[in-house]
Amino acid sequence: MSSTSAHNKSAQQALLTSYETLLSRVEHMHELANAEQWAELIDQRTSYVLLVEQLRELDTTVVLDAAGQQRKAELLELILEHDVDIRRRLVSRRDELGKLIEVSQRQRDLHRAYAPHQGAEVAYEADDADSTRSS
Repeated sequence: MSSTSAHNKSAQQALLTSYETLLSRVEHMHELANAEQWAELIDQRTSYVLLVEQLRELDTTVVLDAAGQQRKAELLELILEHDVDIRRRLVSRRDELGKLIEVSQRQRDLHRAYAPHQGAEVAYEADDADSTRSS
């Protein structure tokens, strides 16, 4: 086996190992999404994006043989399935938070609208109590 061929096999294995690492990372993120551990999921997403960038660079320098291309396609399919489901869950969570924010804003607006009047009613009731005592 020539040294170029050995180097190519080694580079192919490194690339496929990187895809397997990415799959492992996205599987963990999927578990976090299922458990609704949103803060940890977002933390993991940052390192996931960095790993994708590193993988993209490595991917441009390595030529895979047919078996390597097949394995890469399988790994990518699994990665993308998890990624799509994670994104769906994140969008659902975002919508849920949006509704909670909307309800909170309505409550705040109602409080602002009626709070001054509530104070005035208390003052009127006190005036009424004073006037009945004095009569």
